[in-house]
Amino acid sequence: MLKPKVGFIVFGVHKDGLLDPMGTPFIDDSLIAAAKNALRAAGLELVEHDVILATKAEARACLAKFKKQDDVDAIVLFSGTWVWAAHLAAALRDFATTGKGIVLWTNPGSQGWRPVGGLVMHGALKEIGIPHRYVYGGFDDPATVERIAAYGRAAAMVNRLNMSTIGAFGGRGMGQTCGVADPSQWMRVFGVDIDSRDTTQLLETARAITPEEIAAGRKHIQQYFSVPIPDDGAAERSIRLYLAIKKIVAQEGWDFYTIQSFPGVGDDYSATCFAQSMMVQDGVATSTLSDFNTAMTVKLLMDFSGERVYYGDLQHIDKRTREIKIIGDGACPPGLGGTLEPVSFAQHGIPTEGAAGGLSVQLTCRPGEGVLARLGRDRGEFEMVITRCTVAELPSAEELARRKAECGIPFWPHAFVTAECDIEALLQAWNNEYAVLGYGAHLYDDLVAFCELTGIKAIAL
Repeated sequence: MLKPKVGFIVFGVHKDGLLDPMGTPFIDDSLIAAAKNALRAAGLELVEHDVILATKAEARACLAKFKKQDDVDAIVLFSGTWVWAAHLAAALRDFATTGKGIVLWTNPGSQGWRPVGGLVMHGALKEIGIPHRYVYGGFDDPATVERIAAYGRAAAMVNRLNMSTIGAFGGRGMGQTCGVADPSQWMRVFGVDIDSRDTTQLLETARAITPEEIAAGRKHIQQYFSVPIPDDGAAERSIRLYLAIKKIVAQEGWDFYTIQSFPGVGDDYSATCFAQSMMVQDGVATSTLSDFNTAMTVKLLMDFSGERVYYGDLQHIDKRTREIKIIGDGACPPGLGGTLEPVSFAQHGIPTEGAAGGLSVQLTCRPGEGVLARLGRDRGEFEMVITRCTVAELPSAEELARRKAECGIPFWPHAFVTAECDIEALLQAWNNEYAVLGYGAHLYDDLVAFCELTGIKAIAL
């Protein structure tokens, strides 16, 4: 998982031990300490500012410091007591030009007048138009702390994407309309550059892979599978393609990538599904068919969770039970395999899709909680559909075999997923045949926060 680095700043005019008329300090130091500890326990790395902000000079000095710290992803403004909003407003406006996240946090309580300080700042930031997340809740409330932590992780993701590069091998695959990208839009929204190469270099690199490299590649691959790697020409081409992609992605400095697959490489040299499976297993986000929106979704889910991600077709949806079968054409990281069947190899090759053939991965995804999501566009504007889900293992190997036979291609990777939402709403909102499955209950809140930070419409079902 991402470990966000967050500046922690307390504000309030009645500071430095100033007592209220009842003789109690306006600012509760023990509350501040407990709040910091709660955030650390939630996975945030805190950079503490040791001056409580009350004046314009203090605010300017503090926020100028955090503005220059590139490795700080967000700040948490903690309401210590009431404050003159105008003393902080200009410095916060200047800080906001960095695009880093701003959380305004108020712990409830009558003594100390914290809600007054929090609300006057919330109103001021709204008036000026400074994006922020306002959080009202106690440090001892897990939901409150998670709202802050999710926003911090989303801010770290925004920071990570900024000035990164996605590479593309080839052009649009299978005539996909709902996966194409506008490079200017990607730079404006994400700060991501789109680089591209035709497949000539890829094929030349694959053919030039040495026997020593193939032997090392086989050793790396074999650890994830229960059966030996096939020893034939199709398997060798699949391994060569995987190693060539890995080599070029590193050489070009791409942070993630997408590939046309077919028509093209999948027909002329080797199906790409096995190479795609292993690249995701190696921790590199990717997608097939030059589907940029799926590639971004894979990147988000993989970086947010630290887990491997499965992208595949929404192959069947049962509206009554809310079960969705996700079946990809051989591309699934082998580390996601469950226990009912061994993770093994199959052959890919359909006359219209990857006629050259090649290896594919055969498995059924392990059980767990997570999300189904996909970035898409509606009339050119980004939106993301998100729903919580549960991945289940079937009761027996016999039942699994029967269910996998239903699609006519039982040897492609399967996931049996129950969507925790209104299925009709999901169908109407969905924006592609692909879904991206990520493991981790926290992913739902992370994606919603990411959309909030980037101005993407979140369709959170």
